[in-house]
Amino acid sequence: MNNFTGEIKREIMKNGLENACCKTAALSAFLRATGSVIRSGNAFGFEFVTESEDVAAFFIEILEQLYGAELKVVQATTDARRGRDRLVFQCLSDKSLYILGQLGIAERGEDSVEFRLDVDKYVVENACCEVAWIKGAFLGSGSCILPKMEETRSGYHLEIVFSNKFLADDCCELLALHEILARCVERKGSFVVYLKSRESISDFLYLVGAENALAKLNRLADMKDEKNRINRVANCLQKNYDKSVLASVKQIRAIERIDALIGLAELDPSLRETAQSRLADKEASLKELAERLSVSKSCLNHRLRKLVKLAEELEGEE
Repeated sequence: MNNFTGEIKREIMKNGLENACCKTAALSAFLRATGSVIRSGNAFGFEFVTESEDVAAFFIEILEQLYGAELKVVQATTDARRGRDRLVFQCLSDKSLYILGQLGIAERGEDSVEFRLDVDKYVVENACCEVAWIKGAFLGSGSCILPKMEETRSGYHLEIVFSNKFLADDCCELLALHEILARCVERKGSFVVYLKSRESISDFLYLVGAENALAKLNRLADMKDEKNRINRVANCLQKNYDKSVLASVKQIRAIERIDALIGLAELDPSLRETAQSRLADKEASLKELAERLSVSKSCLNHRLRKLVKLAEELEGEE
């Protein structure tokens, strides 16, 4: 997991879950996000996959507290290409189906076992349980990426991945109850609930109690805003400079054309003085020229426009 995702998850786990109802909701969401139901003969159980030993330990402790269930590691590998661990934990015992029932995932009928695709409303009947469910889902398959400083586009992205659209839609509804508007998209057979704006991700971090991560996000956003402001000012100054250079080149060419066609001596004193001053220092700014001629910038601009217009008229007479 990337560093910022890890920071969020560690902060959620550090804050913990106080009530049994919240632990139930978080565990249910975690298994929905990263687990699956398994079967061995007539016995049903479940397993979950995670990259984090800390996340695994967090939910194993909840399972032990709530149900006295024990899990075993059935696989522990490292993806050499991605540099990530893959831990698979399994629970297959006479308690498994009872636990799945308590988590709103499975229900035993008279002759069969039925599995829910959506979120059991009983699991999230309280506001605290709604938030706990969101926390559990993020701990299971959530991630958050912050933009790099040099990125000009938003670059903010938070997502939670689910195996079916029912769960993804229910997650969006739970977030909407807390005034966070999330979107859902299908990606390679999975359904991704995602947030793309700084504001919505800030609201999410506040909701799950990740205050340190929220502070880090705000610091980064402030730094990017300041960098963008500096860039806008620099771009504005550059544009003004470029316009000034183009205007200066146009003025100099006009004066040189007048000199070649009729001579500067034919100009009235004020225009002649202005033309000579501009030719004497071709790189001077309007402010510098105006100060040398003891006139205002608007007056100097007016004289230079008259010189440009005169050059155009003389060229038209040729």
